[in-house]
Amino acid sequence: MAKIVIFGAGGRAGRRAADEAARRGHQVTAVVRDPSAHPALASSGVSVVAGDVTDAASVAATAAGHDAVIHAAVDLTAGEFFTAASQALVEGLGKAGVRRLVAVGLASIMPGPSGGPMMDEPGYPNEYRSFYLAHAAGLEVLKESGLEWTYVAPAGDFDHEGERSGAYGIATYGDAADRITYPDFAIALVDEVENGAHARASFIVQAHP
Repeated sequence: MAKIVIFGAGGRAGRRAADEAARRGHQVTAVVRDPSAHPALASSGVSVVAGDVTDAASVAATAAGHDAVIHAAVDLTAGEFFTAASQALVEGLGKAGVRRLVAVGLASIMPGPSGGPMMDEPGYPNEYRSFYLAHAAGLEVLKESGLEWTYVAPAGDFDHEGERSGAYGIATYGDAADRITYPDFAIALVDEVENGAHARASFIVQAHP
């Protein structure tokens, strides 16, 4: 059993990761901005605490005594959020003595069929390109750190209403048409925490063929 901190545990990916980790018997600390806004998390057998993934002191205090961190936090309104979060995680986890970090990624910045980023593929929607680039900047911070990080991205997008099938696939490049459910994506996140098969690397998760 591992002690796992999940930042952004109130979101879609983070909540499913908390459920999956608890299902496997791990001790889960779910970090949200306002614990009172997430009563369902508290009733699912995990410890719910307030924290700020963009504040290194908060990260250090929350992560102390844990074995690994899942970073599933997101902010669609703040352009510097992903860079700030990565910087705080690098500093805070260093202070806490925690090296293992699994981060929820974005398909847009993963390799597409041509080998370049998905966002540069012909016809790929780019109205949110600034968001894609912000995600990429956050990843660069992790790459330059001494953390044992892994960046896990969906091949395309999420099936928001889909159920847990219990399986997923690993893709060589992204597929904009692919849809994986949040519960199945969470399996990949927790698998990576447990086995560290992609340490200091990114990989792409797809719906099971």
